Amino acid sequence: MLKDFRDFIARGNVMDLAVGVIIGGAFGKIVSSLVSDVLMPPLGLLLGRIDFSDLFINLGDKPVKTLAEAKAAGVPTLNYGAFLDALIQFIILAFVVFLLVRAVNKLSRKAPPAPTTKPFWQRSAGTARPIWPPRLSSGRRERHGREGGSPPRHAAPA
Repeated sequence: MLKDFRDFIARGNVMDLAVGVIIGGAFGKIVSSLVSDVLMPPLGLLLGRIDFSDLFINLGDKPVKTLAEAKAAGVPTLNYGAFLDALIQFIILAFVVFLLVRAVNKLSRKAPPAPTTKPFWQRSAGTARPIWPPRLSSGRRERHGREGGSPPRHAAPA
């Protein structure tokens, strides 16, 4: 059983997944800092010096001014500022993942396979131009009175 587990872990896909999870966790922290420390403060400043991390709705009876006071007093709150922060983080992460998947898909697209046979106009029996109409079966040859090859020439009108 231990050998099977070791073989499972040693597979390339599992190792790739582990590396992806570790890098994704680190990237998530970077995006979280970007949103909380870089994007939200100027946005809050533009909207009238609002601190998004402190936006909440008091669901209790005791009046509180800040989220920290509400948590210290045990007052139930609806923290929509934290939700907005998480939502913006998610949108940024989703956009980055979209760009990565799009780039990988462009790199992994294969060129269409080269044709293995010649096109029909190059398959004529050694002649410079294609046989038109295609060769007739023996019964049709007798009915039409001609071999395959070029179409019959008609006499010019007199």
